Amino acid sequence: MAEPKTLAEKIISRAAGHEVTAGDLAVVRVGMAMSVDSIAPSVIKIMREELGVPHVADPERVAIFIDHVAPACNVATAEGQAVVRRFVLEEGIRHFYDVGRGICHQVMVEENLARPGEVIVGSDSHSTSYGAIGAFGTGMGATDVAIAFATGRTWLKVPETIRVQLVGDLPRGVMAKDAALWLIGKLGIDGATYKAVEFHGAHRLSLASRLSLCCMTTELGAKAGMVAFPREELEARGLPAWLYPEPSASYEQTVEIRLDELEPQVASPDDVDNVSPVSEVAGTRIDQVFIGTCTNGRLEDLQAAASILRGRRIASHVRLIVIPASGRVLKEAIADGTMLALLEAGATIGTPGCGPCIGRHMGVLAAGEACFSTGNRNFRGRMGSADAAIYLGSPLTAAATAVVGAIADPRSLL
Repeated sequence: MAEPKTLAEKIISRAAGHEVTAGDLAVVRVGMAMSVDSIAPSVIKIMREELGVPHVADPERVAIFIDHVAPACNVATAEGQAVVRRFVLEEGIRHFYDVGRGICHQVMVEENLARPGEVIVGSDSHSTSYGAIGAFGTGMGATDVAIAFATGRTWLKVPETIRVQLVGDLPRGVMAKDAALWLIGKLGIDGATYKAVEFHGAHRLSLASRLSLCCMTTELGAKAGMVAFPREELEARGLPAWLYPEPSASYEQTVEIRLDELEPQVASPDDVDNVSPVSEVAGTRIDQVFIGTCTNGRLEDLQAAASILRGRRIASHVRLIVIPASGRVLKEAIADGTMLALLEAGATIGTPGCGPCIGRHMGVLAAGEACFSTGNRNFRGRMGSADAAIYLGSPLTAAATAVVGAIADPRSLL
């Protein structure tokens, strides 16, 4: 009799075509292989020149995005993007999303390119996001993605799994991002290295919240982050009937997050696990606030920010940069009045994409400046100067900070 399996073990077993358990090596079918403008030129070169494979195995299982530096910020970037566009035409790749369509992870979900129960690989580390819809999403390097392009398959070691149990409901002023930061603060940035993080109780959260949780598991060193959906809800949600962790599956450890006891959390420079309640850093002066990224650039996030900013103005010394995660999010935020509220508060709106998250354009920081970001990383030099400081938190905390001009508890403005 097969051993009871975690969600990661079940998905990888299906993709491999035989039973596997944690620690096994497996060659698996890739449901979708994805790359982005900053890495795709290298992926293409490795596939064609180093592997000697002239064409992708299946153009329908390849997706490419221009999102990390979009529009191009200099000639070198533009040349690299031109290489990608030529490759897309030569290979007949339909799943190509150019400047303005949005961040790969958001669009992969919007376009149903990441599908429940499949192994999805991407050249961006936050491909763990796809666990929000029941996929095994994982980031890989250029060579591994090139192999997936060329063969439609990849190999991996089946990870051990950490079970995270969410208890209660998020209180007013607290978001899923706060739960993710609390977890990272507890486990540390290497607390889930090459492990899967399986969230129980997260099925009650919105898709936007689930995406934030799974996205942030990368900052634990995780191989994948996944939401476990109750067996009795799978059919109603249109998910495969087998896509559930078995009750007696073996876990490396179990962590409980009491959502109802959480308060807003902030990660201070220069590590994501340098986490504390907002009260411990409130009053820290901020020069720039950035609301966006694959972690928190969705409509729900922009609406949360607008709930604080509507009818208010940002502090005179603050730059507020808002970048929707996709063109679809931008249109929805315009249609419901969210974008107008942000603009009237003093926000600057950027092209849907990654924006200043990787420190290449659209809000690079100068030495001595401090930024409060809804992104996922705050290591030294991430958003520009190595002498700039980056704080991380939720869209609600970011909006409150923009109004006050210093890190602020959003509950005081709701």
